[in-house]
Amino acid sequence: MTKMKVCEYWNQLHIEEMPSFLLKYLKCPSLIRLQKIGFFCGMDYASKDIYPFEEFISRYHHSLSCALLTWRLTNNKVFTLASLFHDISTPCFSHVIDYLNGDYIEQESTEKYTEKILREDPIFQKYLEEDNISVEEIINFKQYSIVDSKRPKLCIDRMDGIILASIGLTKSLTLEDLTQILSNLCIYLNEEEEMEIGFQNFEVCQKVIEFENKINAFFHSKEDNYMMFLLAHITKYALSKGYLSYSDLYHHQEEEVFSYLKELPDSILQEKLQEFQTIRKEEIQDMDYPATKQRKLRPLVRGVRI
Repeated sequence: MTKMKVCEYWNQLHIEEMPSFLLKYLKCPSLIRLQKIGFFCGMDYASKDIYPFEEFISRYHHSLSCALLTWRLTNNKVFTLASLFHDISTPCFSHVIDYLNGDYIEQESTEKYTEKILREDPIFQKYLEEDNISVEEIINFKQYSIVDSKRPKLCIDRMDGIILASIGLTKSLTLEDLTQILSNLCIYLNEEEEMEIGFQNFEVCQKVIEFENKINAFFHSKEDNYMMFLLAHITKYALSKGYLSYSDLYHHQEEEVFSYLKELPDSILQEKLQEFQTIRKEEIQDMDYPATKQRKLRPLVRGVRI
């Protein structure tokens, strides 16, 4: 099976035909920051025995592909911009910080900074004014069910996450699969009269559910649980010692933070960082962890919930 790259996904979304209104927003400093924030919660710096990534996938990749997919399905500027900026408050190490905050199920604790970050980005404000769009239309992206909705519904954020994780993590997606999925997506009104993406036929829907089940199994494995909680512990320790401030997680790149921590003369910290980078699968034991997010789907097929 030929392994896919993110660029191939973008090509399927016709990135070369990106609308001009969207292109200018890519200059926003708040969005550019996400180019150095990993999609996989800081695990790019973890043990390669557990996370053998072959390319760096960032929150910027996720944001842009969400926007392109939204534009492809809706041709709606506001929905597209809400998709582009929906992850703007993602800190270094992403959902690890939700774990640190005790938010294991929803993993949304960091979203409360979305408004502050967007209102403090003058380039973003300038472009919104040019396009006659209010900042309130973009801040509350959850008001658009097509962009974000609760499970088991399917939204743009969730669909793109399945695709990216199937490319970079489980490596289970082929170009043929991707082409079939993208061509099968449609927008329907669900049982609550909300816009929701779904599928034209059951076979493609079932294939996406299988991809999601593989991702869910990985994210509930003892290895991933151990590593997520380990990095949360490392970050909490660094914060408690004053090596980092909480705001540092929003103003620095992950690589900067990790490199800085590696240089600190703290033997306890260095021991944990060494473990994080070198531990092997067979060394991780089963442990009891708090319940975490279950990635279950019941999408629409021809407008009917399966």
